[in-house]
Amino acid sequence: MNQQDKLADYKEDFSLLIEAGFVAVKQFDEKSARQIFKAAQVLSPSSSAPKIGLGYIALNKLDTKEANRIFGKIVESEPDNWLAKTFLGISYLLQKEKRSEGEKLVRSALEESNEPTVQNLAKITLEWLESDLKKKESKAPFFEGKDS
Repeated sequence: MNQQDKLADYKEDFSLLIEAGFVAVKQFDEKSARQIFKAAQVLSPSSSAPKIGLGYIALNKLDTKEANRIFGKIVESEPDNWLAKTFLGISYLLQKEKRSEGEKLVRSALEESNEPTVQNLAKITLEWLESDLKKKESKAPFFEGKDS
């Protein structure tokens, strides 16, 4: 039995791995999340889902440089990947000098995507932008030049 045949038995578990990776991120278990997303990547190397998971880890750590790199690569190879575009937009929103570009990405995802998950994420992100990031009295500098 070759390697591909062995992996074929687990291909149907791919979506479970992705879900488990996001659960691990929510539980602040970066090591497990990273291992789970990498295992999913072995099962389906062409899928962007594990890469999005790794970018999500970076975003949760507020590592905008890494999040920009990961989501940027996905968007470059998959221009219609609205989830990656939205996450890239969120990463940009965390950087004052890229905030307007981030807003454009999130707004385009809201307008052009018909995926409910992307729609909800984009709406919540734009509400956060209006209620917190655009307030003049906001004291949060969000990485002025740190990671860009």
